[in-house]
Amino acid sequence: MPTDRSALGAFLRSRRDRLTPARAGITAFPGPRRVPGLRKEELAVLAGLSPDHYSRLEQGRQGTVSEDVVEALARALQLDDLERTHLLDLAAPTARRRRAGAQAPQRPDPGLLRLLDTLAHVPVLLLGRRSEVLARNGLLTAVLGAPMEPGTSFVRWLFLDPRARTRITNWDDFAAPAVGALRYELGRRPDDRRLSALVAELRRADPDVARWWADQGVTFRTSVTKHVDHPEAGALTFGIESVVAPLDPDQRLVVYTVEADSPTARVLPLLASWGAPEAVVRKP
Repeated sequence: MPTDRSALGAFLRSRRDRLTPARAGITAFPGPRRVPGLRKEELAVLAGLSPDHYSRLEQGRQGTVSEDVVEALARALQLDDLERTHLLDLAAPTARRRRAGAQAPQRPDPGLLRLLDTLAHVPVLLLGRRSEVLARNGLLTAVLGAPMEPGTSFVRWLFLDPRARTRITNWDDFAAPAVGALRYELGRRPDDRRLSALVAELRRADPDVARWWADQGVTFRTSVTKHVDHPEAGALTFGIESVVAPLDPDQRLVVYTVEADSPTARVLPLLASWGAPEAVVRKP
């Protein structure tokens, strides 16, 4: 079974399992039920497919999947916009998805770098594919207590460095969406071997990653509040927002925003005065 079709089947099963007949607005088919979610036959009827056609899809035996079928399944499964996009990615022809995964090494977007320099008063991080650090400013390092050198992996630090869990006090709230973002990216680039290896490494090393990965959830650059316990500055609170490069949507500037005149806003200049390192950028 091709890897991408296996992923398509797993995602369909997970969404089918979470949707009961009552939520789907149908009368349950008669007979004993092994799972609380929809049966294959029930979902097939909802989507206007034959049971055999749907079974081939879920078993990874259907080579071509039309956009009309994807849209019908998305409606039947009550997918949100992000899940629908992910389903479209998983169902796309293999050749097209391989082309999407064949990318040259990224260079930091000049416009985002100018923004990073302008926002020196708050922590800022420029991330590329696979959450690779392309650039960061000095306050980012001072707040997180990690070098975040360009070329390193932010998610590898997040999950494999024990200090990340102690520094970020609401680590679960921040880490779970990071796993969903990895799944979304892998759905777009199933032949990205470095990304696949990163996901496999994290799943082996961290039971939280394995658990969240099994949930089949997807996320995409969501806004989230991050609480940081700084050993000298105390409790810090940030609203994490992302700015995407107009010419390269695979780059995003992650900005740690603060409320005006908040305790966090007042302490950041102090952190900067303690000699936080200068901004560092990945070299071409």
